[in-house]
Amino acid sequence: MSDSWRPTAAHWGLYQARYRGDGVVETRPDSRDPNPSPIGSYHAELSAREHRIFQPMARAGYLENEARSDRRNRGRDPLIPVDWSIAIDLAARAIERVRQEYGNRAIYGGSYGWASAGRFHHAQSQLKRFLTLAGGFTDTVNTYSHAAAEVIVPHILGDGRMMNCSPSWEVIAERTELLVAFGGLPIKNTQIDSGLAGYHSDSDGLIGAMRSGTRVVVINPVIQEQELELGCQWIAPRPNTDVAMMFGLAHTLIIENRHDLRFLNQCCEGADRFVAYLLGKTDGVPKSAAWAAQRCGVTSEIIRSLARDMSKYRTLITATWSLQRGDHGEQPMWATVALAALLGHIGIPGEGFSLGHGCFGGWSEGKSPFKWAALPRDPNPVETRLPVSRITDVLLSPGSTLPYNGATLPVPEIQLIYWVGGNPFHHHQDLNRLIRALHGPETIIVNDPFLTPFARFADIVLPANTPLERNDFATSLHGGYATPMRRVLDSFGDSCSDHEIFTRLADRLGFGSAFTEQRTEMEWIEALYTKSRENARECGIALPVFEVFWNGGPLRLGPFATGLDDLIRLRSGPENHPLATPSGKIELFSTRIDGFGYTDCAGHPTWYAPREWLSCEKARDFPLHLLSDQPRSRLHSQLDFGERSQADKIHGREPVLIHPTDAERRSIRPGGLVRVFNERGATIAGAVITERIRPGVIQISTGAWYACSSPGDPSALEIAGNPNVLTGDFGCSSLSQGPSVNTALVDVERLSR
Repeated sequence: MSDSWRPTAAHWGLYQARYRGDGVVETRPDSRDPNPSPIGSYHAELSAREHRIFQPMARAGYLENEARSDRRNRGRDPLIPVDWSIAIDLAARAIERVRQEYGNRAIYGGSYGWASAGRFHHAQSQLKRFLTLAGGFTDTVNTYSHAAAEVIVPHILGDGRMMNCSPSWEVIAERTELLVAFGGLPIKNTQIDSGLAGYHSDSDGLIGAMRSGTRVVVINPVIQEQELELGCQWIAPRPNTDVAMMFGLAHTLIIENRHDLRFLNQCCEGADRFVAYLLGKTDGVPKSAAWAAQRCGVTSEIIRSLARDMSKYRTLITATWSLQRGDHGEQPMWATVALAALLGHIGIPGEGFSLGHGCFGGWSEGKSPFKWAALPRDPNPVETRLPVSRITDVLLSPGSTLPYNGATLPVPEIQLIYWVGGNPFHHHQDLNRLIRALHGPETIIVNDPFLTPFARFADIVLPANTPLERNDFATSLHGGYATPMRRVLDSFGDSCSDHEIFTRLADRLGFGSAFTEQRTEMEWIEALYTKSRENARECGIALPVFEVFWNGGPLRLGPFATGLDDLIRLRSGPENHPLATPSGKIELFSTRIDGFGYTDCAGHPTWYAPREWLSCEKARDFPLHLLSDQPRSRLHSQLDFGERSQADKIHGREPVLIHPTDAERRSIRPGGLVRVFNERGATIAGAVITERIRPGVIQISTGAWYACSSPGDPSALEIAGNPNVLTGDFGCSSLSQGPSVNTALVDVERLSR
């Protein structure tokens, strides 16, 4: 390959890359990026040969007996190298057998994950186009990132786009006097975007706002190093009790007549019913500051003082997605909006609420008003779509039903899983339960460049190449960035792109021409860009012709408007500028949700005690609450073997944050290895003793590659520090069925090395 610098991109930034010979790739960040992500060093490690899959492989037992093999040996049997013709025949026979014997509902299109930042080589798009042409498949809805928010926000604000009502950092610096951050402002998470990440300005934005006089109050059991260094005020409630604290704040506003009745009456639906609940008129329990203090472990004096300040100063309330990844995760999102509504600040620049500030790079830069083209596909002939985080329930309970957002979903019998571009051992909970569920299907097929933990559980493993080994173009979810991704390397070994893999399978199954439309890679890329250019033109945005774009550098089209503009218009009168809710207003009481009759999600924001928290009976045996956040040194589990990720580990294990008091009781020393355990499983982690975490709480980042000598056995020890052997696998409510990863009790004990 040429040694010239070529533009490329990743979920953590804009880059240039070049090949230096002997398999070595050099990368450099875009010169206009003020704070390039340190994860960027990973880009060169995409070519790390010792971690790549050289050629197709099949599990030994499956190679011999195919669907009749012992499925309990997944993850134990060796993977045997085979040539492409054998691998394609195995995969094609499996797909055809399941189609004929069980129907296409028995095929699960399990590509969940961020895969490539590119538009054409986007793994989910390639898989779903292929499976649709193969007759259809069981698909999924929502995400692990913010499923509860995705479902609740349209009910209360009318549109999922309204999750992003965030003012820019410049507006915050100019107008916001008080920023109250439930879940904190995890700037480490702003390194990334689900497409390409643009220029990293969030850290400077937070610094600039605080220098301009914005007071920041972080409400979180853990405070980030940067938040501490900048002098943010820290309030540390018990995990999963943010709703109780919000209600204590709201109750104080009401009884001290600090709420905005005019805004509630004009712009909100059902405020009277919510206020009656807060005052205890409906259940006899006033949600006072004292009531909240008993639940969240923050004094009533602190709660009342903060409520008074929020009514006195121009206040912005933010809530991170981590809050809704817990039992009854819809409630923190709904309560955040309700608290902002009581203050009457919604729709005023620099005030109101933001559901996700600090969770994504460029969150306040808005989304593109036009659609970047994606790989086209016809409607899925199979109508079954299930909440993505309920995969284990689906595999263990075929023929059952699942309540979801007012519907009752039938659960099919899954006999084939095809997974591309993701690692469920990173994002799914209770991995031992998942492994037992994976014993069910006849066949598991995985495309991946690397032998990830999930690839080791596959029956057929097909080697995909990396973004450096193919052409594409990438766009950002936020801020309007776009760049060519020009090939830097030849394909490693016998690997090829997902598109080439599916082309081979489609040819074998008889629909190759329909899948490719007889276009080459570059013809597809140009077609998708040209369609995007047409979409942009309809919105009054001019993109250069393809040749200019392909031979040029990155584009920046944003920033764009956010849902805040709709809320600004709402203030002038919902009768003229209604939201897309049934009432046209912000729904503090939802007749629609109330009509679902769920016992775990009422018609207004409600406090529900979590099934596992520090005030429940189970805490006697497992007295520590485990939080599992996104890692600072990698994206999810991507390239966990990389230098940056490994540098953060302790004796090769993921760190666990623990308070000095909890460490002293257990004779745990800094840097020592510990066993973290509960009835679901156990893992080894390296101790980081710090006062940045509340006593009674520990934190382990997700993404360590699962490693266990006896997969699926809760008594066996996972040795890499993967917290998902400990987390509970249950839907946060009947409404969203989102993951409840941050609702988990554990204990910790010292290990002798």
